[in-house]
Amino acid sequence: MGSLVSCLCDPCPSASPPPQAKRRSSTSSRGRGGGGGRDSAKAATVAIDEEALAAAAALVLGQRGAVGAFERSASVRYGAKRQSQGPPLPRSCSTRPRSLADPELQPQQLLAKDLNTKDLETNIIVLVHGGGFGAWCWYKTISLLEDSGFKVNAVDLTGSGIHSYDTNKICSLSEYAEPLASYLKGLGDAEKVILVGHDLGGACISYAMEMFPSKVAKAVFLCAAMLTDGHSALDMFQQQMDTNSTLQKAQEFVYSNGKDRPPTAINIDKALLRDLLFNHSTSKDVSLASVSMRLIPFAPILEKLVLTAENYGSVRRFYVETTEDNAIPLPLQQSMCSANPPEKVLRLKGADHAPFFSKPQALHKTLVEIAAMPPVQAS
Repeated sequence: MGSLVSCLCDPCPSASPPPQAKRRSSTSSRGRGGGGGRDSAKAATVAIDEEALAAAAALVLGQRGAVGAFERSASVRYGAKRQSQGPPLPRSCSTRPRSLADPELQPQQLLAKDLNTKDLETNIIVLVHGGGFGAWCWYKTISLLEDSGFKVNAVDLTGSGIHSYDTNKICSLSEYAEPLASYLKGLGDAEKVILVGHDLGGACISYAMEMFPSKVAKAVFLCAAMLTDGHSALDMFQQQMDTNSTLQKAQEFVYSNGKDRPPTAINIDKALLRDLLFNHSTSKDVSLASVSMRLIPFAPILEKLVLTAENYGSVRRFYVETTEDNAIPLPLQQSMCSANPPEKVLRLKGADHAPFFSKPQALHKTLVEIAAMPPVQAS
């Protein structure tokens, strides 16, 4: 999601000085039994004080090594004995091995442990969602990148996410990508970003590369439409329409201008979301998507891009393949890379069409790896 709500609490509330220990007063026993009572109470008070002094002395001596350390917890005290008696007890669920679907990576494996993002060509990453998605889909990626020191901006394209515009009224790719273009326009003269486009977001970052080449240090196509000049996203999807029955079944065209006019948007059948987009994602993420996804505007899919070598071609491009993708299958991704070769192709094994859900750690590692690549020296 574009924004995450964090519950904050003060872990260290303002400490007040500990209350002073009160010695029992012999007057507390007055009226309970005359002088004998006073003598016994006084004796009890003296005994308590002596015990307290003895405990304090033992603590001081223990800190100096004169006495043994306090006993540790039972799980530590009897650990060795338990192992000698037989196999160890099952570990808690928090320490059991993670699923192999997306193994937890150590900080050094994330390439961010010793990475100073201020030393990079840019530490600003702009995440551009795909058709029907919104900035909300990047919530895991945003958190991981920010923890690694990057500045992250996830945009809601027109009519997507929480953007209030009617998706059916979008008439062009430039209108659809206007929030991205507006953000890039607002950058300083010396500022550059890394664009990451997913799915139809690939066409949007291609448009941005053509319009603002000096603002884009690198462009990452994440199982996205990486098109050539004069082609549209529809051209790409038509390559697989005859073989991808799941895509055909899931698409529902919306005709807000009447059935005698071209479609205005595409809806994805909620019953087929998992099979098409989230076949390796968790049920929680599928549920999130099912209540958050919106219509996909049709006009940007139809529009043929105008891409020049001077602008679009001057930006470094990288493609990230997803091997278990049912929406843009791996052969189609490879076909786009062959027709329009990027600088480097990286692969997320076991990732579906939503790697930010199914492979968040591996995706993060890949994005950090790309961000850390030094700029190409001009010859």
